[in-house]
Amino acid sequence: MANIKATEQPRIGVYICHCGHNIAATIDVAAVAKFAEKLPGVALARDYKYMCSAPGQDLIQSDIEGHKLNRVVVASCSPLLHEHTFRNATEKGGINPFLFQMVNIREHNSWVHTDRAIATEKAKAQVQGAIRRVAGHSALETKRVPIHPDVLVVGGGIAGIHAAMTLANAGKKVYLVEREPSIGGHMAKFDKTFPTLDCAACILTPKMSSVGSHPNITLWSYSEVAKVDGFVGNYTVQVKRKPRYINEDLCTGCQECISSCVFKEPKFPDEFNERLGKRRPVYIPFAQATPQVVLIDPEVCLNFKRQKGPNGEPVVGDKCKKTCVEACGENKAIDFTQKEEIKEIQVGTVIVATGFKTFDATRVPYFGYGKYPNVYTSLEVERLVNASGPTGGHVVLRDGKEPKTIAIAHCIGSRDENTNRHCSRVCCMYSLKLAHLLKEHTGAEIYNFYIDMRTPGKGFEEFYQSVAAEGVHFVRGKIADVYPEAGGTGKLIVQAEDTLLGRVRKQPVDMVVLAVGLEPQADAQDVRRMFNMSCGSEGFFLERHPKLAPVSTFTDGVFIAGACQSPKDIPDTVAQAGAAAAEAMALIDKGHVEQEPNTAFIIEDECSGCKSCVPLCPYTAITFDEAKKKAVINEALCKGCGTCVASCPSGSIKQNLFEDGEIFAEIEGVLAQV
Repeated sequence: MANIKATEQPRIGVYICHCGHNIAATIDVAAVAKFAEKLPGVALARDYKYMCSAPGQDLIQSDIEGHKLNRVVVASCSPLLHEHTFRNATEKGGINPFLFQMVNIREHNSWVHTDRAIATEKAKAQVQGAIRRVAGHSALETKRVPIHPDVLVVGGGIAGIHAAMTLANAGKKVYLVEREPSIGGHMAKFDKTFPTLDCAACILTPKMSSVGSHPNITLWSYSEVAKVDGFVGNYTVQVKRKPRYINEDLCTGCQECISSCVFKEPKFPDEFNERLGKRRPVYIPFAQATPQVVLIDPEVCLNFKRQKGPNGEPVVGDKCKKTCVEACGENKAIDFTQKEEIKEIQVGTVIVATGFKTFDATRVPYFGYGKYPNVYTSLEVERLVNASGPTGGHVVLRDGKEPKTIAIAHCIGSRDENTNRHCSRVCCMYSLKLAHLLKEHTGAEIYNFYIDMRTPGKGFEEFYQSVAAEGVHFVRGKIADVYPEAGGTGKLIVQAEDTLLGRVRKQPVDMVVLAVGLEPQADAQDVRRMFNMSCGSEGFFLERHPKLAPVSTFTDGVFIAGACQSPKDIPDTVAQAGAAAAEAMALIDKGHVEQEPNTAFIIEDECSGCKSCVPLCPYTAITFDEAKKKAVINEALCKGCGTCVASCPSGSIKQNLFEDGEIFAEIEGVLAQV
């Protein structure tokens, strides 16, 4: 690769892209090219229809050789989209890729202007600034950072399970961390999946078992990621493992301890069954749970209702006969002294698949959830219709009666200015599924109250038509109120405007089902900060690019999958999990990652040792050398944000590609055209 000598005069090639009509419709690109070719240091200037196309890149490469170019300027779209493309073309032409400068005349110009003359003059100024700036560029080299081959997957729902299995089957070592006692996520609570009505457990539980027994997967359930340090390829992660009070290595899953508990009848709300059923203090979340290891709830177990010793250690009291310990027998798996422990691991890449939470329906009180006992959420109904649910699949109300009329309310916590503006994507389809299942289980009259019916997926419209053919009623109108029927009948009145009939309906029903939407997890902001990710306005994790990098984040080596990125159904979740696994695998198999050289560096002789830069770095790339009394920048951690450069009071911190001379030259070039 040819580098530029300090005494060599710049020979700059300037290329103005039409971008179809995106730029050329607003900017006179030919005039900009004609203007650029007359500027000092410019050897040639061209305009071309699509510079990012193969012929456009070939044009740059042939001109570098034919016209002895030593620098390149391309005026087109966002550098985020195609800067790497043009750097590659420059490098293939035979010169250093960082002797290139890109100008964004699409987003910064043509897309924000309507006056063609003004937009053209602005483009000239932008191009002139880039020409002056690129003349001061220096040849830089990317650095290679080795990639640790192990992967961390955070979240054990269907997204985390699929990503972990994909990587493990490819021979990669995977750590799967799940905060609940079992993997499976929300899908483990479902009875059937739309639109095929496949048994959710039949699909999911074999994959769960495979995860639990796979030699390449270390499964840590009932655990959370506590701390993340490092950079792409070399992350140090601390995982907090909460005490189950059961030794997982000794527990055989016989569940004798559960049946022998002094609480002969389940007494405490069962979280897995949406608190519709009861469990004992020692329990397993559900029959197919993975790992098949029980746990003890210290909040309700009598053995923990006791005094503490002088050093805070638990002292066994006599409130519990500890029949569970006796039942465990020779296994000796129960350990009431178990403490929280921290595991530290080294990984090269991370897949975040932390999923979603359902909307809290008490936030919209006029639906009556939490006030009227016969108002249920969709997830509660999923457990009611499930054969392994609290009622064995028999749909009965809290008073023990079977409903004869049921209303299903769509868009609860979705498409609402007062709660969430986004569409949760799955609510229409799972409402149709529940309508079918409820009719199948009870024979009740079903009324679906909807705003718009959205069925855009494969087989979705056919499913909608089949449910309609079953006699389910569809009312186009959002429910405005739910209240008890007068006279103490026990029924609820669902009031809504039927926009198709043009009148207000007051429909008496026995049961109301609220199709609650999907929201980011409550701790999404904490997770975002831990992994240096970004969140969109709705709170879901933000991808690097919505089309070209939908599973990558702005932190190299960290990928996202599933509903933590946006609401999505199971097939889309699985597809995205596979894509995230493929991205992680590509990094691992490459063996290294090339880091951009636009990092900050310190001129040691000028550093005053004030430490003001250390706490300001968002990537913790700056440390302080106590021996030298100077700040030190770790180039592997630095992302070139420039925060330290701008804040340094002594001006001792500089940044490659953003040195003062380059910036001032660009400003002068832009202002010279004004």
